[in-house]
Amino acid sequence: MSSNGLITVASRFSARETMDRLIAAVTSAGLHVFARIDHAANAAQVGMELRPTELLIFGNPRGGTPLMQDRQTAGIDLPVKALVWEDEEGKVWLTYNEAAWLAARHQLGDRSKDAVEAIEKGLATLIRSIVESADTSQS
Repeated sequence: MSSNGLITVASRFSARETMDRLIAAVTSAGLHVFARIDHAANAAQVGMELRPTELLIFGNPRGGTPLMQDRQTAGIDLPVKALVWEDEEGKVWLTYNEAAWLAARHQLGDRSKDAVEAIEKGLATLIRSIVESADTSQS
């Protein structure tokens, strides 16, 4: 488990293409996209600059509800979120919350263990499938 709960993975695609690939993978996996938030576009609307930065909120009640049944405070971190962003050097990254960190944060019990493991495994598989890069780091 990373110290801050974030897993960051490099993408070989542009920020826009990475997000588009993520949405396609999420919907293909039968998950629901709740929102796509373009932080850079929102910044531009108020006359500020921000490198490409987009947040995707997605999930499935079958995965998240057991966590909230265990501890309703888990709802602050659900549905799942993934942030696609471009750094100062133009490299694109995808960052998401580690499920085990969320379990620790909300002190989830044994009854959430299977759901947490399924979310962690599912996210890792989903993310790997869209970035197609072996360059990963845990922040």
